[in-house]
Amino acid sequence: MAETPKGAGTGRAAESGAGYGAESGAGYGTESGVGHRPGPESGPGAWYETEPVESALRTGLRAYALIAGMWIRSTMTYRVSFAMTTLADLTVTAFDFVAILLMFSYVDTLGGFSLAEIAFLYGAAATSFGITDLLLGSMDRVGRRVRDGTFDTLLVRPVPVLAQVAADRFALRRLGRITQGSVVLGWSISAVAVDWTVLKVLMVPMMLLSGAAIFGAVFVAGAAFQFWAQDASELQNSFTYGGSTLLQYPPSIFAKDLVRGVTFVVPLAFVNWLPALHVLDRPYPLDLPSWVAFTPPLVAAACCWPAVLAWRAGLRSYRSTGS
Repeated sequence: MAETPKGAGTGRAAESGAGYGAESGAGYGTESGVGHRPGPESGPGAWYETEPVESALRTGLRAYALIAGMWIRSTMTYRVSFAMTTLADLTVTAFDFVAILLMFSYVDTLGGFSLAEIAFLYGAAATSFGITDLLLGSMDRVGRRVRDGTFDTLLVRPVPVLAQVAADRFALRRLGRITQGSVVLGWSISAVAVDWTVLKVLMVPMMLLSGAAIFGAVFVAGAAFQFWAQDASELQNSFTYGGSTLLQYPPSIFAKDLVRGVTFVVPLAFVNWLPALHVLDRPYPLDLPSWVAFTPPLVAAACCWPAVLAWRAGLRSYRSTGS
């Protein structure tokens, strides 16, 4: 069932979400209290670059919350539909773990890892990715908006464009993916043979939050790339959805060149492999030092900054469709 907010307008305006109006609070002009529009010398969406970073961040978070809240209210108008789609998301994502269970009906270990250990890797990767997919899952729509011209409607609002794109069509049903991953992670923590210390316990939430931030940087960087390659959503998905699937299995079953690529090029290994191997008392791939297990927060910060820079560069290069 389509989830169209009441009062969101029709035609191109409705598709782009232009019509948030007073109900969403995202507003225009002085009522929003967020600065001024760009002059002729400014690039598209550059108005917020003149604001202090802290002020722009507050504005973006507020706009994100208002737009996401609008879509949540729209979704909850049809509660049965929401429950069914959430259950469907949970069921579909559960098939990934069912495939792992089927493998272990024929083998005792996979790459030297037991079922509980692989479930730990799976649950951490699925939960981290689920958080990012819930918050930034609409980023792959940028290419489509650039092609059909609806991206222009986002540029006339005194709100950071990144916040608008991220919150557009906020899909609360994606909670199903987070729920399924969290259930598997919880079971694996109780089943895995680990001597739990305070440090290892604290590494679990650190791993989830840092992993979500690393996936978020990949989402934003992939969306920025679509300003130049307007039909690249599948390429972006190969690093996001494909990366999540890759991390659900131990690094010992993959070629070393692939492990090097997801460690030093696109650092997805820091999402769960390296911190999880420390928790499981397993040797690190590529003879990496033991301290790398504690670096995911630093890697996440190092990934987010260039991703934001890439987004701003892509936004400046945008010249509309010309139609």
